[in-house]
Amino acid sequence: MLKAHFDQLAAYNRWANRRVYDDAATLPDEVRKRAVGLFFGSMHGTLNHMLVADYIWMRRFTGEGPQPARLNQILYEDFSELRAARQAEDERIVGFVTGLEGYDRVITYQNSTGKTYQQALGPALAHFFNHQAHHRGQLHAGLTIAGIREPAPLDLLVLQRSG
Repeated sequence: MLKAHFDQLAAYNRWANRRVYDDAATLPDEVRKRAVGLFFGSMHGTLNHMLVADYIWMRRFTGEGPQPARLNQILYEDFSELRAARQAEDERIVGFVTGLEGYDRVITYQNSTGKTYQQALGPALAHFFNHQAHHRGQLHAGLTIAGIREPAPLDLLVLQRSG
């Protein structure tokens, strides 16, 4: 049951990211980069933050991958490069999660302030996917603010009903 749940969350994460990027791609670059009151300022800043966070957590999970310096780091100014990196990371996430056999392994990591934590992989994965959903919700609002009357729905139920 737990394996099926996390495998579904990995697939959902990839699916929802594609939908957000598809909507964001319809906007001019200056609109994506305009500060609209999101936690990371703009949609572009939030999209970069989501990739930064995934890089950080995947490195914690696997010991491999990029190691961004800051949570608000702009990894890619160019939207197409950012999108390509997002797609590659989503594939890496799906591969990692679907390859897992168990979720009890304890990971040890430092947060952005240098404090050390230990946590079982399962609860850390739950946070990982929830964090992405949180920021996709902000992006959905940003897309609406930017004039997309009805951004693509991101509910997990929509994905579940499509299969």
